[in-house]
Amino acid sequence: MSTADAAKIMKQQVGKAAADRVQSGTIVGLGTGSTTAYALQYLGERLKSGDLKDIKGVPTSFQAEVLAKQYGIPLTTLDDVDHIDVAIDGADEVDPNKNLIKGGGAAHTREKIVDALAEQFIVVVDSTKLVDRLGSTFLLPVEVIPMAISPVMRAIEKLGGKPELRMGVKKAGPVITDQGNMVIDVKFDSIDDPAGLEKTLNNIPGVLENGLFVGVANLILVGEIKDGEPVVREIS
Repeated sequence: MSTADAAKIMKQQVGKAAADRVQSGTIVGLGTGSTTAYALQYLGERLKSGDLKDIKGVPTSFQAEVLAKQYGIPLTTLDDVDHIDVAIDGADEVDPNKNLIKGGGAAHTREKIVDALAEQFIVVVDSTKLVDRLGSTFLLPVEVIPMAISPVMRAIEKLGGKPELRMGVKKAGPVITDQGNMVIDVKFDSIDDPAGLEKTLNNIPGVLENGLFVGVANLILVGEIKDGEPVVREIS
C-alpha cells in the first residue's frame, strides 16, 4: 500500500468512526478539512440508508456547507438552534493535553464558535497530527481584519513570533477567509502556555481569532496503520 493510499484509508476510517457516534435527533457541528469531509460523507450515507434520522448540521465553512448539501445533510444556523449536541472537526496539531492548533484551512474562527458550543467535540486526525508541544510542526494561524495587518504583525513580533501573511495558491494575493479577513501564519519557537497565548493574541486590536483551541476537545479519534491495517485509537 502506498503512503498516499494509507493516509486516505486512515482518514476514511477515522471519519467513519466519528460519524458512527452521531445519534438521531441531534444537532451536529460540521467541521472543515479532508478528514472531516469523510465524516460528512458517512453521515450522508447513514441518513440515506435510514440508519440515522432527523439530524441538522451547523457548517463551520463554505466547504462544509457545500459538502453537506452534496451528501444530503439538512442544514441549520446558530440563529435557529440553542445548542449543538456534537461537533466533528479536524486539527493540524494535537498535544498530550488535547489542546489543538487549527486553521490550516483558514476556517478556525467559525470552527471555534461551533466546536466550543458543542456538548461533545470530537476531533478526527491521523497519527501525524500528534505532537509533544503545539507549534512544533505547524504555524499558528491568526485571522486579522485587513486594515490592521501591519500593526498586528508588529505586535506579534514583540511577543516573539515570526508572522507571515498567508498567500493564495492558484490565486494572486492573500488568502481571504469566509468572513472577508486575512490570515497571518506565525512561527513561535515554543508555545509553553497555549491558554495564555490564545488570550494575548485575541486581545491585540484587529485580531478576530487565532488557531489555538485550548480545553475545547473532548475526544480525539486517531487513525493509524498497524501491521498494514487501519485502526482508530481513542484519546479521551
